[in-house]
Amino acid sequence: MSIRTLDDLLAEGVSSRRVLVRADLNVPLDKQTGAITDDGRIRAVLPTLGALVEAGAKVVVCSHLGRPKGAPDPQFSLGPVAGRLGELLGAPVHFATDTVGDSARSTVADLADGQVALLENLRFNAGETSKDEAERGAFADQLAAFGDAYVDDAFGAVHRKHASVFDVPARLPHVAGRLVLREVEVLSKLTGDPERPYVVVLGGSKVSDKLAVIEALLPTVDRLLIGGGMCFTFLKAQGLEVGTSLLEKDMVDTCRNLLERSGGKIMLPVDVVVADAFAPDAAHDTVRVDGIPSHRLGLDVGPETVAGFSAALSQAKTIFWNGPMGVFEMPAFAAGTRGIAEAITKADAFSVVGGGDSAAAVRALGLDESSFGHISTGGGASLEYLEGKTLPGIAALEN
Repeated sequence: MSIRTLDDLLAEGVSSRRVLVRADLNVPLDKQTGAITDDGRIRAVLPTLGALVEAGAKVVVCSHLGRPKGAPDPQFSLGPVAGRLGELLGAPVHFATDTVGDSARSTVADLADGQVALLENLRFNAGETSKDEAERGAFADQLAAFGDAYVDDAFGAVHRKHASVFDVPARLPHVAGRLVLREVEVLSKLTGDPERPYVVVLGGSKVSDKLAVIEALLPTVDRLLIGGGMCFTFLKAQGLEVGTSLLEKDMVDTCRNLLERSGGKIMLPVDVVVADAFAPDAAHDTVRVDGIPSHRLGLDVGPETVAGFSAALSQAKTIFWNGPMGVFEMPAFAAGTRGIAEAITKADAFSVVGGGDSAAAVRALGLDESSFGHISTGGGASLEYLEGKTLPGIAALEN
């Protein structure tokens, strides 16, 4: 892969130049207060932004947040992110209240060397995500007008063919930021020749979301440990009662087929925590997977499963983890995710946490982030990379 890097751009000199940085500042916000509940993605872009500020660039940051419908929506404003980014950088971040309008133009025009501006949510403009290339291209033209060079440091968005990710690099000299470069280097280790045993842990709610990556990984991994809501479709495929647990009925035959041709690589839970309802205070018990009551639903893997999965992880030399083992946001159903995460940190292995809810769980459970080899900022992007798909944002940087 031949991609120019931030260091290449810095070597050319960026003092007084406008550098447009596509970041992934899509952080979770508290629905009641609007406060940022996890600033991990903001912290992840600091090395790139800090280097540009130090080199005297006029830094113009753009990002999406949430899924607004192509028009301004106050609940998805990047305003709170501008404040937090300024705190972390130790200097005010100038916030444009629109994406490519009067506020954006004046904010960028007023930047001094070494200052940072943040544009309002890219998805407030329909051109960002449009399938129409002309509409997307017109928006990309407006964005590109804010930069003399472009840096992509938004790994969490590189699997999207969006204007700021795919079309802008065609209009400006472009490089990969520190975060994107690190992500690609790490994930290429997993798709190349990983040190063995190579153990993958997959959780989350739906088999359908992970089917492509399971298909891609089965031939290459030594063990595939499956927990989370998706495990119940696999258990159903074994003929077991799963009660009112999350179940994708149309995926049962697919799961049965995967189990049959996995050669014993797939490990499923042997016990689960079942509850009367999907609620933090619901009555709950731990049962064997062949004893799930018909009126109850599974919300976490049980202690025997954690022990078995942990034993497999202890033998690993390479680990990839994507998806929680249960509803970790509710303390009563967080033990499975915590147990697996702790087992990964104790293994003498190169470990990668595949972004999304897994990364959120690491922080929510107060685990030491430095005890993992790498925590990805892109759940969907990391999975598509492992599937072997062409990622539009990476392809755009290669061109």
